[in-house]
Amino acid sequence: MIKQDISYKEKEGIGYKEAGKFEDTRFEKIHNVIFDSSLEASILVAKEIANLIHRKEELNEPCVLGLATGSSPIKVYEELVRMHKEEGLSFKNVITFNLDEYYPMDKDNIQSYHYFMHDHLFDHVDISPEHINIPDGTVSFEELRQSCIDYEMKIKSYGGLDFQLLGIGRTGHIGFNEPGSHINSGTRSITLDHITRIDAAPSFLGIDNVPRKAITMGIGTVRSAKRIVLLAWGISKAEILKKTIEGDVTSQVPATYLQEHNNTTFVLDSEASSELTRVKTPWLVKSCIWTDELKLKAVVWLSELTNKPFLKLTDKDYNDNGMASLLTEEGTAYDLNIKMFNKLQHTITGWPGGKPNADDTYRPERSTPAKKRVIIFSPHPDDDVISMGGTFDRLVEQGHEVHVAYQTSGNIAVSNEEALKFAEISMAFNSKSTESQQIIDFLKNKSENDIDSIEVRKLKSLIRRSESLAATRYIGLTDENVHFLDLPFYETGTVKKSNLSEADIKIMCHLIEEIKPHQIYAAGDLADPHGTHKVCLDSLFEALKILKPKPFMDDCWVWLYRGAWHEWESSQIEMAVPMSPDQVLKKRHAIFYHQSQKDGVMFQGDDSREFWVRVEDRNRETAKKYNDLGLADYAAIEAFKRYYF
Repeated sequence: MIKQDISYKEKEGIGYKEAGKFEDTRFEKIHNVIFDSSLEASILVAKEIANLIHRKEELNEPCVLGLATGSSPIKVYEELVRMHKEEGLSFKNVITFNLDEYYPMDKDNIQSYHYFMHDHLFDHVDISPEHINIPDGTVSFEELRQSCIDYEMKIKSYGGLDFQLLGIGRTGHIGFNEPGSHINSGTRSITLDHITRIDAAPSFLGIDNVPRKAITMGIGTVRSAKRIVLLAWGISKAEILKKTIEGDVTSQVPATYLQEHNNTTFVLDSEASSELTRVKTPWLVKSCIWTDELKLKAVVWLSELTNKPFLKLTDKDYNDNGMASLLTEEGTAYDLNIKMFNKLQHTITGWPGGKPNADDTYRPERSTPAKKRVIIFSPHPDDDVISMGGTFDRLVEQGHEVHVAYQTSGNIAVSNEEALKFAEISMAFNSKSTESQQIIDFLKNKSENDIDSIEVRKLKSLIRRSESLAATRYIGLTDENVHFLDLPFYETGTVKKSNLSEADIKIMCHLIEEIKPHQIYAAGDLADPHGTHKVCLDSLFEALKILKPKPFMDDCWVWLYRGAWHEWESSQIEMAVPMSPDQVLKKRHAIFYHQSQKDGVMFQGDDSREFWVRVEDRNRETAKKYNDLGLADYAAIEAFKRYYF
């Protein structure tokens, strides 16, 4: 195996090794650096690109960049734009070649990569239009092959790519080089994998609208680049990254071909790196400092590996699986097993708001005050009941002052057909309603690139709002305790959202300061396929920073739940709230009130199950994991992790 030459990175002064977490282990075949924050990582990658542009400018040479699209490089492009506007970074000597484009695809289509690149980068810097190269999705089928050959030859005419920026798909594709792609492949047309189309579906408002074909640079073209940096963010990329970085080179995971490139770096955030051996099971890589958190993680892993509950693990189990040093520190398996069993058992509580007049020494929540003020932040108008409906119900039943705050209107997730149905009902009641007629006319004549009118967005928001109120009333909450924040970043009328702004954070601060909560629940699910969860969580974190000096914040605890996509690992859970079969059914009925999100939800992801089915299965699976570890057998469990600010 060719070891990665990091001299280029050191010479450019990027500081990946210093800023991120890098270890050269026997498991890993590609140089990779892990960052706590994708923003921090993106800024460093942008700095490397800027340094290369400057160096080429000093040599009076063109800087040939291969560029990627998708959500991963957006922050890199934002930082490059900032450098151009604030630091004078010039793109006059830059020549760009984009990796890919859908086919067929008009350039002015908002889903085209031509549109994406101009929107995020080209329209904001001083690059010459003739230096911008993007595969042409408008050429006829008869001209397509020659167009690909011409694209390939143009790259070669500049001596190849100086720098190639990549993302990675869940199939292991780079560019649109899907499984089966040849190591020496050049620019060509390709049929997209079903998983790739599923991942693109949110941007196209449904998989039926996603093109089946694309034009892509080939693996051989990418590998000819002098320098390659691949970006990967989020837990949804973790599994494929482990296969890519630690697995064998195979055409079934095209990104593994990068193992044979001598100047490649994968830049990852903590979620994306979570399946790597050095992150998931570091005791198999090197000697560990055994923190309490790492001990629990290791014992849970060993229990699952051996298919034994905690209390049946033996000294031999530990010694045979690379954990002898842990036993040396703890004494015996017996003592360690009991310690870890108790630690996990203490996460279980039927009193998520704290049990009044009880010893709370080993409980996840405080017993005082007995009646707490609680805010449940829900990114979309159904995340509250989908993700923590049982806990929500418990908090209300146990007499706490519960508030639900829906951070966004969720209007983009209401289909045109659903909105048209309501508009027509409105017209049936009032045939003279000009607003209803305008909505009907707009929806019936809406074209692919049309952004919803203000009236349509209002109607779709009202649909989600009425469903939310129906669900919260069912759980027993009064309407006065339901807050619709309509954070401005979301209200664009398209899948693409604005950046988080002071206006968003101000709204969050105002509500928190008004209620002065003892508990805040928020979505910590960063695998949300279209990013709204992350922006909503960031809005909370920014608000907490501002409000932290306030005296009431000393008594405020923050609990993070995960959404319909993933659950916390057993070792990460700090509060586990069991649900009875009756509560499981009540949670299901609360979800059912969100009718616009049933039967063909627009952001389904790669899971064909409806949200209520997948979340019930997930809650049952969490309960089963606890039972398999040797704890009590519950029908279902909702899980939370505390956030310390």
